[in-house]
Amino acid sequence: MSEQATQETTQHPATAPAPVAKPPKGITIADSAVVRLKELLEQRQTPEAGLRLAVKGGGCSGLQYSMEWSEKSRERDKIFEKDGVRVFVDPKSYLYLIGTELVFEQTLMASGFKLNNPNIKAACGCGESFSV
Repeated sequence: MSEQATQETTQHPATAPAPVAKPPKGITIADSAVVRLKELLEQRQTPEAGLRLAVKGGGCSGLQYSMEWSEKSRERDKIFEKDGVRVFVDPKSYLYLIGTELVFEQTLMASGFKLNNPNIKAACGCGESFSV
């Protein structure tokens, strides 16, 4: 290969645009959430159950999250699973939760599940409600 061809080859990658990362689809379950959900399911003695996530109207910003246990999925639910832990989401709520990550955080002041939702445009000060 000639010196000129080598120069051309090395110049092109530097001018090529960087690939754009696509936002994640679905709902991801962080390892911290998997560990805590497994503990809670064992305490409840319902290993086949799952966590139901939903978005409902209300709160000071217009929408709020709901989390509750569900013994099984419903007909149109989207089901997300990691290491045997299942999360159920109804189709309407899923539209607000696309790309969300479920994590479990534990600090000196508080512990609990948190939803890192990339769709939020505004949230209230207490963190309980949001708008998109």
